[in-house]
Amino acid sequence: MAALTLMHISQGLRRAGKWSLDWLIPPQCLVCRGDIAEASGLCVTCWSKLSFIEAPFCEKLATPFPYDQGEEMVSAAALADPPPWDRARSALLFDDTARILVHALKYHDRHEAGLLMARLMVRAGADILKSADAIIPVPLYRWRLWRRRYNQSALLARKICRDTDKTFRPELLRRLRSTRSQTGLDHEERRRNVRNAFIVPKQSRASVAGKSLVLIDDVRTTGATLEACARALKAAGAAHVDVLTFALVPKPKQLHI
Repeated sequence: MAALTLMHISQGLRRAGKWSLDWLIPPQCLVCRGDIAEASGLCVTCWSKLSFIEAPFCEKLATPFPYDQGEEMVSAAALADPPPWDRARSALLFDDTARILVHALKYHDRHEAGLLMARLMVRAGADILKSADAIIPVPLYRWRLWRRRYNQSALLARKICRDTDKTFRPELLRRLRSTRSQTGLDHEERRRNVRNAFIVPKQSRASVAGKSLVLIDDVRTTGATLEACARALKAAGAAHVDVLTFALVPKPKQLHI
């Protein structure tokens, strides 16, 4: 009974502390920096600018269809160049508003942006997350991780796991070598850049074989990096590999993200 009372007191103090902090420093919109009611959110105006990807969309690429073509329909692009993964989901189309959120997390250490991004990813990927045995972030090479101090894909994956009670398994996929920045490269250049750059470590292959896995990344541009990751997991025996990103670039020729 005493322990329960202490827990209630502790929760009350945390709520009071948060209220006091919000009163002294009001939470700001993650995009326009205007005052809002709660942290890790957007104002009404910026929220209305988000380009959500809703059904109907391609089962393989998550690209929106102009009209409903039936369940599990696949686009002409996916038929012409099938991806190595099974299903793809993205929360938003990559536009100016989504760019600000991605850059806030990736380059400006604003982890509160990651909270919002992860919540939207859980919503967009509910069906593929439900059947997942484990969630794997796209790994960074160790020197790039050292320079950035954290992997934004891993941060998103960890938050998604907390919200869905799924298993976070970053050790199942390793980046073998450093690759040049993908910015400015076309699709084929990106594919060559990351070819054979990822591997499932020998000690992790038993944990991959026969499993349904979800790969997490912040943005899917051409999909070259996720393709390389999915191929490595499939080569190690994964039964299903799905991909979930926060944003999808609608016109991959516009590669300066």
